Order: sequence, then structure tokens, then C-alpha cells
Amino acid sequence: MATGNILIADDDTAIRTVISQALSRAGYEVRTTGNAATLWSWVQSGEGDLIITDVVMPDENAFELLPKMKKLRPNLPIIVMSAQNTFMTAIRASERGAYDYLPKPFDLRELVAIVGRAMSEPKNRVHAEPLADIERMPLVGRSPAMQEIYRALARLMQTDLTVMISGESGTGKELVARALHDYGKRQKGAFVAINMAAIPRDLIESELFGHEKGAFTGATQRYAGRFEQAEGGTLFLDEIGDMPMEAQTRLLRVLQQGEYTTVGGRSAIKTNVRIIAATNRELGGLIRLGLFREDLFFRLNVVPLRLPPLRERLEDIGDLTQHFFALAAAEGLPLKRIEAVALERLKRHRWPGNIRELENLTRRLAALYPQEVVTAQLVDLELSDETPIATARHTAASGMDGPRTEEPGERQTLADVMERHLAQLFHGGGLPPPGLYHRVLREIEYPLISATLAAARGNQIKAAELLGLNRNTLRKKVRDLDIRWVRAPR
Repeated sequence: MATGNILIADDDTAIRTVISQALSRAGYEVRTTGNAATLWSWVQSGEGDLIITDVVMPDENAFELLPKMKKLRPNLPIIVMSAQNTFMTAIRASERGAYDYLPKPFDLRELVAIVGRAMSEPKNRVHAEPLADIERMPLVGRSPAMQEIYRALARLMQTDLTVMISGESGTGKELVARALHDYGKRQKGAFVAINMAAIPRDLIESELFGHEKGAFTGATQRYAGRFEQAEGGTLFLDEIGDMPMEAQTRLLRVLQQGEYTTVGGRSAIKTNVRIIAATNRELGGLIRLGLFREDLFFRLNVVPLRLPPLRERLEDIGDLTQHFFALAAAEGLPLKRIEAVALERLKRHRWPGNIRELENLTRRLAALYPQEVVTAQLVDLELSDETPIATARHTAASGMDGPRTEEPGERQTLADVMERHLAQLFHGGGLPPPGLYHRVLREIEYPLISATLAAARGNQIKAAELLGLNRNTLRKKVRDLDIRWVRAPR
């Protein structure tokens, strides 16, 4: 049975009662109050082994009280609750020494579990000094999915752990990486980003590690690579799944040994950077196809963060729309408001381009229409039910640099795509790893089964019938290929 004395401060009597009953059943002694003054009095007198407090109290904000409590009793764990569920709330809680932050409404079982962990940990946790307040909020949204992201970021701010951010294109992966840097202990260093999909494959090593004068034709002077540019700060490796195998090997060596050599250089250079990687591709599939090193994946995937697509956080569309209209107004465009019916229309859209698509839409609405209030009719003019859902998941298992632009009247066949892909595999005259037949076969199966499942709306019996496969065979392939189908439009 758990033991210890818990102090609870919240001006909502119902919340105090519910938490008190849950913790009492778990074996703790509990005292409750509805104001900050009483809580501070208890803390001064040495009472309590742990505190649970709301942020907004009738007599004082908990964020103003936290530093005083931590100064007086630095080893006292404090759990902060708040209905103001923003990114900055989570960050301020972490900055001011809170053990954890819980957005309201919360799961009582989760709260009891957090209390148990806090009470069992050694009472010598060291918390970072508060960072300077930053006015502009980098991340927006109050949905449960985003609350989990905020809490994870708050825990990661004062660490140098390597983070792998996954998510569809347009979900804000670079924004999250920048938030980790801007609010972390390396904020005074440089934030350097490189997109692997945007750099020619034969130049990636030079871009990452730099090169010496004369290292290759055209190298007329020494070039400082991204590792050198990011020294003491953060290096963001975007679209890591597009990194060539040779560069993967060199990156792995850097992560293992903490040093690198420039292209054409002979001396090892020590490096001190925090690595944050991001991908919109399913790296597990690339590993199975021999296109991504498993050992590098484990080095990068120390802390995985998955950003939800906009269709999984539709309740955030109102906040996001208001945020983007405000940004557009700050850039000189007219300030817009959106009516409730128009907001509901936005929530019915599929958003294949995620947050980036929503931002582009709000900018068009701000720039092209004179009306101050955005109506559903205006939204309908910009949105169409024919917007194609994002189904180009085949790129998650390919080594192609990107889709080829079709000429007017031209349509690529599967044979065209595979011919280009095979040419890429044999690029430079080298040979790919053994097992090419099975890798290419799996590469074809992945998009075929994904698209069929989407068309069948997840019905595996129907999908198996369409494919001409036994249902058990289909189920095994779905499991082996780690297929997550995209729901087709109704």
C-alpha cells in the first residue's frame, strides 16, 4: 500500500474531492485547499511529501508560487494541472521546476501513477533555471494528441537526447525540432537544418561533413559542413529516410565516436551537437528492404515522437485558423474572422496536406477576399470534395529521389516507375545488397495492398477478394509489411 502525505490545491471543489478520493483509496494521506495562501503556509511548515496544484488560483497563479516552493524545498515534487492546455503551459511548468504537467481533463489512473512514480524516485532531482519567456507560441493546439506532444517536449527540453520525429508531410516536424532547440539548453547555439531529399545524393556527405580545398573537381576552397555550422547547437536532419547508404555509414560513425572527417580531410574533428532527425517515411519498411541501416535507426530513435496528422486533431482547427489569420495580419494582410459554419466545413475536409495546407488556405482567404468574416461559401470556393487523399505511400519503401513531373497527356505506368527505381538502385555502376528480387517484390506489395485496403475501407475479406488472395495470406502480409492503410474518401 502506498504511503505519504499529498497536498492538493484547486479552487474547484469537485476536482479536489475526486482527486482526494482516488489518492486516499491508493493509501495516501491527503489535505486539500482552494487557495494558494493555504498551500504556501503548509509548504512553509514542512507539510506534504508531494503537491498537486492547479495553475489558476483565486489569490495567486501557481507559476508565481512554484519558484518560491522549489527554493524553500527543492526536493518537493510538484504536479501542475491546467485547463489552459497550450504548449507554453507545459513549458512554463517544466521551467519552474514542476515534476509533471497534466492538462485538464485528465485520467485519474494516470494521475495516481504519476504520483506513485514521483514518490518512489530519489528526492534529488535537479531542475533547470527558468528560460526567458518567448512571446510567440511555436506550436498551437489543445487536442489530447497535442497535449502528449507538449508533455514530451517539456521533459526533453533540458536533455541532449537524440530525437526521431515521424509524421506525414505538413505536420510541423521542423517546428517541433526548433521548439526543442529554442527552449532547450542549447538555445544559444545555432539551429542548422538540412533536408536529405533536397540535396543531390553525391553531395550529401560534403554538405554534412564539409570538404577540403581540392577534395574533388570544383572544390576551390574549404567548405564548413552542417556539423561544423551547428557546433554547440542542434543539427536537424530532415527526411532522414532519403539519406544514401554511404552517408548513413558515416553518420553512424559520428554518432558512435563523436567525431568526423571532412571529405578529403585526414584529421578527425570532435563534434558537440544535438541530433534531431525527422521522416515522413516508414523506416521499418526501408530497413527490411535494405535501404536504411538498422543500427543507425536505433542510434537516432532514442526518443521517438510521432506528430499526428491534422485529421486526428480536428478540434485544433479553430485555434490553428485563428493563429494563421493573426500571422497573416502581422505580415500586412487584412485580419479575418471565421464564422462557426465555415469552421465546421473546415473540419469535414480530409487535409491531405495537413497543417501546411490549412496555413496556405488561410493566407489565400486573407489575401483574395475583401470580406472581414470568412463564410462557409468562401471556404467552399477554396475547398473541393475532389481533393485527392494522400495515398502515395509507395515512396515509403523506395529509394527514388522524388516523383517525376508528368508531361501533359502523359501517364506513368507501373513499369515506368519500376524502371526508374531499378536504375536508381544500380546508379553509379555499383551493385545493391543481395536479395533484390524479394525486396522489389515487397516494394510492389506495400502500395498495392495499402490502396486495396483503403478502397475496401479496411474490410480484409473484401480486400482479399479484390486481390485474389486467401484472407489469412493477406492478414500475414499486412502484419509483415506493417501496413497502415489510409481511409479512402466516401
